[in-house]
Amino acid sequence: MKIVFMGTPDFAAGALESLIKAGHEITAVVTQPDKPKGRSRELIPPPVKQCALRHQIPVMQPRRIKTPEAVAQLKQYPADIYIVAAFGQILSQEILDIPKYRCLNIHASLLPKYRGTSPIQHVIIDGEEKTGITIMQMDAGIDTGDMLYKKEIPIEDTDNYETLHDKLMVLGGEAILEALALLEQGRLTPEKQDDALSCYAPMIHKDMGRMDFSRGAWELDRLIRGLTPWPGTFTSYRGRQLKIWKAEAVAGDPSAAPGEILRVDRDSVTVAAGDGALKIYELQLEGKKRMSAHDFLLGVKLQPGEVLESV
Repeated sequence: MKIVFMGTPDFAAGALESLIKAGHEITAVVTQPDKPKGRSRELIPPPVKQCALRHQIPVMQPRRIKTPEAVAQLKQYPADIYIVAAFGQILSQEILDIPKYRCLNIHASLLPKYRGTSPIQHVIIDGEEKTGITIMQMDAGIDTGDMLYKKEIPIEDTDNYETLHDKLMVLGGEAILEALALLEQGRLTPEKQDDALSCYAPMIHKDMGRMDFSRGAWELDRLIRGLTPWPGTFTSYRGRQLKIWKAEAVAGDPSAAPGEILRVDRDSVTVAAGDGALKIYELQLEGKKRMSAHDFLLGVKLQPGEVLESV
């Protein structure tokens, strides 16, 4: 099957690698423009472009895929189907109608829940017990097309955004291969989404990482895991930002003030929350590197009774 693949980050690159290894003919890859990075502002190609170049696949990088020039260029590449994964641009109806089998999207949630740009983070933050991949027939809406195929996995108590992302990246590659096999056999049955069951996973921003210790410890634990490694969660200690990288919710002292340090052990710091407490294992003080609580405490003498402040 001839495929034009559209995607940008690592999540999409994983699916592209799976398609290539399975023997599908990728006639072109469409991805976002290279972006400057670091102090040197060197232009860095997105992971999907890097994958395409390794396999000598033609690459398009339009700033706007909907322009007549981009559409005309797109039509030059033969394709039975377009496959889209975290591309970062909305496709016009004109583009959706180009290939024989139209466009399939690899979406990182069990639709109709968690439409939008950041489903992986939000399923952790919201305390969902499972998530997965939905292969969806694209339409002009945002993640509103008919569902074609699903694969699900449990969300472990230890999963953070990074670990769950990597699991779903692998699952996405498996799901699209299985869905394409069924499509070629005429065995995919579209299922309309129930809008009443949908919710939206908006873009993640840095302010979401502000720690409010008046919230429950289990809620804060999910927030930390959902925002690790980016943008991270943070509080304030003696006027300096303190990032919290790894923690777990435990029972606390109901009489303690939210944010109060309850206990300082060799390898952890326990802080009171609105319900329960957070046992913190990895921290990062402003201007310092990320480190274990053990190493952190060698240089910063946290004391029981001190308070970590919301910022």
